[in-house]
Amino acid sequence: MLSSPSIALLPKLDGLGGPTSFQAKLIKSLNARGFRTTFNPQDSDVGALLVIGGTKHLAQIWQARRRGIRVVHRLNGMNWIHKKRRTGLMHYLRSEYGNLILSTIRKSMADHIIYQSQFARSWWQTSYGTTRASFNVVYNGVDLAVYNPNGPQQRPQDHLRVLLVEGHLGGGNEEGLFNAAQMVELLEHRLDQRVELMVAGDVPASLRARITTERKAWVTWAGVVKREDIPMLDRSAHLLFSADLNAACPNSVVEALACGLPVVAFATGSLSELVDHNAGQVAPYGANYWKLDPPDISALADAAQEILTRLPYFQQGARARAEAEFGLDQMVDAYMKALLPV
Repeated sequence: MLSSPSIALLPKLDGLGGPTSFQAKLIKSLNARGFRTTFNPQDSDVGALLVIGGTKHLAQIWQARRRGIRVVHRLNGMNWIHKKRRTGLMHYLRSEYGNLILSTIRKSMADHIIYQSQFARSWWQTSYGTTRASFNVVYNGVDLAVYNPNGPQQRPQDHLRVLLVEGHLGGGNEEGLFNAAQMVELLEHRLDQRVELMVAGDVPASLRARITTERKAWVTWAGVVKREDIPMLDRSAHLLFSADLNAACPNSVVEALACGLPVVAFATGSLSELVDHNAGQVAPYGANYWKLDPPDISALADAAQEILTRLPYFQQGARARAEAEFGLDQMVDAYMKALLPV
């Protein structure tokens, strides 16, 4: 029999991206623990409301608060690239509106805030100040039985494969893809071995064409990969490159580590928190990444090369890091304490 009270979630998410994946995992876990979940905070048995990022349904949050329902706000980062690069008027307006919604919920509606990393907490508190709400940091988690190093894989034997996994590439984050291509070119030259860059995610045709025209890297466009196929995809690579600058807690990194796939990235955002020295390498950016200055690709290639020359060591370290910090049960326990504190 399902337990009471139930947990409401806003908004109802679908499509690509980390928040959608998180919501699906959390609902499945809560239901397995005997809790009913709903997308209607007005249901009579709702005991807590989890707001995942931003939502237009601010009135429903206010109504829930007036009924005495505890509101927990899950926050990652904020929109910022639109202020540093021309991404179009509509993208700029959507980004500013998104930040306004996030900051309003955080400051005026939340009883408790869950930041996805220490970096995300520091960023919000520095940019928008502290709030009356209590808070803690909870990393994203994965089912370690599903995301694991043992299982079907097609890791190539005749060349090295660097994997890049993003829900969407475009709208200002294109430089991560170019950084990956340059790193692969440099690695291939240094190692005298073919190196493939496999890109999984939604990449506009215009961006694919630019990469093909402007770079010499061997790129395989895997397209949008089903969530259930991600473990096999991770096991098919030698290395994951995390492309997003100032990421709050990228699911692709957590999933890769759980599959024993080492991670290389620039030392921006939460990456230094997530990837310890046994699980991969984070390289100094070498310039002001908040201004999107050109990075030090040579330092990134150095980090990748170190992983590849000691691959079994880093593969073991990646899995150990995931087991220590990123288990799904560990994440759900922390969310339950925030939603329904004793």
